[in-house]
Amino acid sequence: MNMADNRVVQGRMVTPGSLAELIEDDDVMDAESIEDTDRDCPECGGDVLSVGYMPSITEFVTGYKCQDCDWSETDRDE
Repeated sequence: MNMADNRVVQGRMVTPGSLAELIEDDDVMDAESIEDTDRDCPECGGDVLSVGYMPSITEFVTGYKCQDCDWSETDRDE
């Protein structure tokens, strides 16, 4: 895994997998690279990251997480 895939979220270094687990609040099978989004957090205005991941073998989800506060959502929330 390449260090460029890691980001700092709420003061902690996260990998794509650990970011996906933060969003899902559970283990995930696989995660893609973390991407920057053009979104601002609806709660604090901070930068929002996205990560695509598979919580199960049959599902692919895109999760969104603020780098500065606890806010997160997934595209299944939409």
